[in-house]
Amino acid sequence: MSNTTLIIVIVVAIAIVAAIAVVGYRMAQQKRTARLREQYGPEYDRALDQTESQREAESELRDRSKRHEKLELRSLDSSERENFERRWSDIQGQFVDDPSTAVRNADLLVVEVMSARGYPAEDFDQRANDLSVRYPEGTQRYREARRVAQANADGSGDAEDLRQAVTSYRSLVLALLADDEDRTRHNRTEHDNNQMTERETQA
Repeated sequence: MSNTTLIIVIVVAIAIVAAIAVVGYRMAQQKRTARLREQYGPEYDRALDQTESQREAESELRDRSKRHEKLELRSLDSSERENFERRWSDIQGQFVDDPSTAVRNADLLVVEVMSARGYPAEDFDQRANDLSVRYPEGTQRYREARRVAQANADGSGDAEDLRQAVTSYRSLVLALLADDEDRTRHNRTEHDNNQMTERETQA
């Protein structure tokens, strides 16, 4: 084999190895993207809207997961859970006569339950980001409920928006009160619970 032939073979081999590496990298990247989309759902799309590139968005979501892993979360004991459930029932009943106050109290109760579970009660955006790691769908609704609560505080609350906000807060409260081993069951019944809340708040 001549030197020229040998050089050609080496160059071709290097090109093949490089192509395989590129394909492997892209496949790994696609898998990471798919996992993040599956985990974060609507929060993935929101991160894309909030950042300048897909790479930056995915990096931000991975940072959320890393932060979440460091949180010292705890399950609530039965008395704590019963207390929060009772307080939520009071808020839900309050909605019939005073929707504005009910929404305000629901927003405050979410923060209390989060704190009891071990989530840092920092600013709203950080709370929502922390929640999104485990409750992406609930977090999306939490953001919308918070928007309604703020509008309500400014005196521009709409009755239907207030009802939807209470429904969203209820979904998140139930998720936070559920133990880790109960979360799968909770997710299966969440839709039915939300429908029930809509009927109750319309009563």
